[in-house]
Amino acid sequence: MACVRIDLHTHSNVSDGTDTPAELVAVAAEAGLDVLALTDHDTTAGWREAAAALPKGLRLVPGAELSCESVDAYGRKVSVHMLAYLFDPTSPAIVEEQRRLRAQRRARLRAMAVRMAEDGLPVDADEILGLLADDAPAGRPHLAQALVRAGVVSTVDEAFASFLGNGRGYYLARTDTPVEEAIDMISAAGGVTVLAHPFAITRGPTVTPEVITALAARGLTGIEVDHPNHDEETRARLRDLAKELDLVRTGSSDYHGTNKSIAIGQETTEPEEFEELVARSSGVPVFAG
Repeated sequence: MACVRIDLHTHSNVSDGTDTPAELVAVAAEAGLDVLALTDHDTTAGWREAAAALPKGLRLVPGAELSCESVDAYGRKVSVHMLAYLFDPTSPAIVEEQRRLRAQRRARLRAMAVRMAEDGLPVDADEILGLLADDAPAGRPHLAQALVRAGVVSTVDEAFASFLGNGRGYYLARTDTPVEEAIDMISAAGGVTVLAHPFAITRGPTVTPEVITALAARGLTGIEVDHPNHDEETRARLRDLAKELDLVRTGSSDYHGTNKSIAIGQETTEPEEFEELVARSSGVPVFAG
């Protein structure tokens, strides 16, 4: 039986990746993927282009990565990324919340860029935003790319470590969607939800198993177990938690093109887990090439 390769977490230049949606599809096909999910931040704008570019034999899962917030073990606010799949993109609640988040992202980028420019760093908010499509979500990677282009740093990772990461001098917080509301919103639109890289401590504070248990009771569909930011011990803990809570287990690369060194298909989802994820949805279908 042929091996089926499934990557359920990738980004295009519609958000903070470097490949166009069509280029992303081509990269996935060249890498031998059978199923690809497009999960740009807080937007579904790349779905149409990606679906139109599908070659025969490649399936596309329409999705998005939602900017959410929850709490850590000490009750402090913590950023959470929620992968949403197969939901109706015309749902008024989703359209309005994604619009709000995109506007907030652009305002945040501008505020950070202004502060950096005031301190002498060669970044210009108008120039950076001018490179993006109208209403496209803007993020710290776009500031990082500007620093790379200016020769201030060599890589996007260096920019985050020196200037843009949580706790660094130019970091500004956002007001994101409460994670419980995100689950309700996506479920109402026929979609399914997967908590992205839930225990990736290198990214900052994370939610606890108790929070994930509560989210499962709320309607969370799955958790991303196999991710480049999870070591083997973390993956084992998440597999046990998923089994205990009857959550779908996914694996994904979190591919961003040249913004990160991670290869598409570096982490994959087991076919039976993917089929279960689809079976729990009732919104839009998977697109087939």
